Amino acid sequence: MKPNHLLIITFLIFIFHNQLSAQQSKRSIFVKYSTEKINLDGVLDEPVWQSTDLASDFWQFFPTDSLKSNNKTEVRMTYNETTLYIGIRAESKDGKFIVNSLRRDFSGSTNDNVSLIFDTFNDATNAFMFSVNPYGVQRESLVSGGGSSTGSLNSTWDIKWQSEGKTYENYYVLEIAIPFSSLKFKEGGQTWRFQAYRWDLQTNEQSAWSRVPQNQLLVNLAFLGEMHFEKPLGKNRPPIYVIPYMNAVTSKDFSNNVTGNNFAFGADAKIAIGNGLNLDITANPDFSNVEVDNIVTNITRFELSLPEKRQFFIDNGDLFANFGNTYNDAKPFFSRRIGIVRDSLGRTIENKILGGVRLSGKIDQNWRVGLLSLQTADDPANRIGSNNNSMFALQRKLFSRSNVGVFFVNRQTFGNYDYQLANDKYNRVIGMDYNLASADNTWTGKAYLHKSFQPGDVSGNLSSQAVMIYNTRKYNIISDWVYVDKDFRADLGFIPRNDIFKSGTGFARTFYAKGGVVNKYTPRIMNLMFFKPQMDFKKTDHIIWLTQDIEFRNQSILSFGYMWNNVFLTGDFDPTRTPGATPLPGNMDYTFNQFNVSFTSKNSSMITFQSSATVGQFFNGKSYSFSGTANLRIMPKALISLVANYDRIDLPAPYSKADIVLISPKFDLTFSKSLFWSTLVQYSNQKSNLGINSRLQWRFAPLSDLFLVYNDNYYTREFGPTYRSVNLKLSYWFNL
Repeated sequence: MKPNHLLIITFLIFIFHNQLSAQQSKRSIFVKYSTEKINLDGVLDEPVWQSTDLASDFWQFFPTDSLKSNNKTEVRMTYNETTLYIGIRAESKDGKFIVNSLRRDFSGSTNDNVSLIFDTFNDATNAFMFSVNPYGVQRESLVSGGGSSTGSLNSTWDIKWQSEGKTYENYYVLEIAIPFSSLKFKEGGQTWRFQAYRWDLQTNEQSAWSRVPQNQLLVNLAFLGEMHFEKPLGKNRPPIYVIPYMNAVTSKDFSNNVTGNNFAFGADAKIAIGNGLNLDITANPDFSNVEVDNIVTNITRFELSLPEKRQFFIDNGDLFANFGNTYNDAKPFFSRRIGIVRDSLGRTIENKILGGVRLSGKIDQNWRVGLLSLQTADDPANRIGSNNNSMFALQRKLFSRSNVGVFFVNRQTFGNYDYQLANDKYNRVIGMDYNLASADNTWTGKAYLHKSFQPGDVSGNLSSQAVMIYNTRKYNIISDWVYVDKDFRADLGFIPRNDIFKSGTGFARTFYAKGGVVNKYTPRIMNLMFFKPQMDFKKTDHIIWLTQDIEFRNQSILSFGYMWNNVFLTGDFDPTRTPGATPLPGNMDYTFNQFNVSFTSKNSSMITFQSSATVGQFFNGKSYSFSGTANLRIMPKALISLVANYDRIDLPAPYSKADIVLISPKFDLTFSKSLFWSTLVQYSNQKSNLGINSRLQWRFAPLSDLFLVYNDNYYTREFGPTYRSVNLKLSYWFNL
């Protein structure tokens, strides 16, 4: 039986798989309707707060999940026609609250904070999350995929809401106002699914109002309680948001001795359609480098993916991005492909986006829809044509938490270009995905089947996967099967390699300590194999991991392990990427062993750090890798961090040796909740680049910013400047 036939059969089994198990009885809170005026000042002195229902008696999540929390947390809620109000009182043993800075979108795991999750359509798949630290600093996120993985949380999302915090000797108080216009929900509804959870770094405790098993994530939507509104919610009337920008740039390209001055302007618009859909429109968008990507060392044979940060792609982004492979073996749509291309020399350059539209969201409780279309400009100097980049997605909820979705992706060139190859005229991908999630998240998985089309197609061009995960308090078992055809192509996707059949199996057992400094031990084993169907299923990669994770009661983590590798190189490869070096010869087997250890310190210290080391063989030589991240917080005004990576590759002659260094300090100062200054320095000898990005940001109104940005880049082999720029960018959110 061919691999694609096996996966199609498994896909059909997934489609008809019945849901397993039931959730524990739900907690609930009654939300009183009130027209009383509430002043957000961190003092719960309005009379309405004394008559509201109370969400309290939080359950521990860490260090145990079977006891009530040590420090009391109380959540109250009330609402009127336009706004949901939340009052929170969080007790602590003293007033030494841990806060990194006053900047919005703080790290939830390194700050004292309380988070609120609202599943407004009661689908246990998507939700809105709002977090506030003791100083009233905000963080908002979108939760997708049922909250079952670390990638389920997207904190790049921004929306308008208000919060204030006030600290006392042994507790802090938060007052929050969330306009209903900032949310999507069903008109006439009276029940939302709801969760509140808290990070208390002073006692190294995590707790949740609705109990969550420790083998799951706190944001998992399978374990929410309910909030019941006194009166049905009316029709949502969100405003139309118009967000114009102006960007003035002066720059110098030292390589070509070209000085430029440029002024650009454009706008985005956000329009609500009904109570569940968003229409985003962009004209001449500015995706300028006010925030640069982090440089990553790459000694693998494959391309690495970086996260999407552009706001246009964030809202309901999972509806487009979550199709395809669970572990990034084959994604049919990867939004970072739009506006970034490779020129005729293989260099990554910007491709200007002229404009586009994006419709996404809920049709009703069971159906979601997404439609995206953007037009990019032609660039004859770099032999790049003008392209339309589009995607349509439709998703239907099944059973309690599963869903099935279909999509169509199209990248098509407009115009005739003599430098364009015939088979590059268009690329299209269609497919169906089934995402499994049992009621209590014990069983999760995915099965999909995709096919691509381009000029000259005959047959094949398939991509498919079937993965099943069993996750309980003690056991975690995974079985993953992937097939990507040799000719499967996704121009707007992420395909690290084609012509693969992958088999992955993993097993982990967790042992909970009854006392002492250790909280739990988790030994793991993973067996991963890749085969090449076009070479009579020649095995090209075989990896066996043996690891041991030790989690301590102060939240620090120690891991160590052993990795056995067998690689068949199908082509020549130089892991050092040294110009002119002799590559390792292809069509050969390489077997090597490596040992690794890592440690993550507790989050409550003034200085926190993560470090790891890997030593052992590497192909036919040796390698040594050391990496670390250190953070110093000067609360709450400054966060100073340092990232350092060192990779030593030592191959026998005539092959290369290399010392690859990446050093990246960052200085993040917050003068107030509206004025910030950050400076990021990145040095990489692999990329022969020293880059400096220094950014002053003034948030003069909600979600409205003035940026002054200095960028400087230097070539480090024969040290000298390559590119320098100064940006002055203004953006403003108008409510119409």
